[in-house]
Amino acid sequence: MNLIQWVFILLASFVIGLSKAGLKGIEMMNVTIMAIVFGSKASTGIVLPLLFVADVFAVIYYKRHVQWPQFWKIIPWMMAGVLIGVYVGKDLNEALFRKLMALIIVFTVIIMVALEVRKKTAIPANKLFVISTGLIAGFATMLGNLAGSFANIYFLAMRMTKNDFIGTAAWVFLVINFFKLPLQIIYWKNINLASLQTDLFLLPAMVAGFWAGLKIVTLIKDDSYRKVVIVLTFLGAIIIFFK
Repeated sequence: MNLIQWVFILLASFVIGLSKAGLKGIEMMNVTIMAIVFGSKASTGIVLPLLFVADVFAVIYYKRHVQWPQFWKIIPWMMAGVLIGVYVGKDLNEALFRKLMALIIVFTVIIMVALEVRKKTAIPANKLFVISTGLIAGFATMLGNLAGSFANIYFLAMRMTKNDFIGTAAWVFLVINFFKLPLQIIYWKNINLASLQTDLFLLPAMVAGFWAGLKIVTLIKDDSYRKVVIVLTFLGAIIIFFK
């Protein structure tokens, strides 16, 4: 890799830290940069170990802020989505997949904005909402680490406080990314000694991003946090669509 590529992937690693510290929605920038440098599928093997380490940091920091009922509702369906993604992912057109996911995210964010404008505070009780969101998130995370946006939508719909949002999401993705590790290693063969050596070089940038993210998140008021996540998620979907 040349110097410019290293600068970009160090930036992407910094963004991973920002996202896991609580700046939800910004992770789309990381997905896009890594896919440009390494290729869509290969990039998942580079990114996954970094995501897992960042998840551990997030769980430790936000350990007192988690809504376990919401965790248990969505985690089985995300795991099922991951397994579907493992088998379908080999033959799927990645460019078409990303555009489809981006359109779904944009459409859903528009719905979320409409609910915000109407000040609707009711929490969706429909099981179909949980199942569909979980399956799509699991499927998307296996194929391109795109689950963040769908998880954001789910947690926004659950009307969580800022810290509960971040803490519950941290536990969800810690479990899901741990679940994905052997699948990436054994089935897709995306994680190997060479990819892990690259991750070691990128790890300090991720840690720096996590530290910076914690500082930024503390400055965002709880009632403003939802708006920040919605805006970042929307912008991230646009970036993915036009990548």
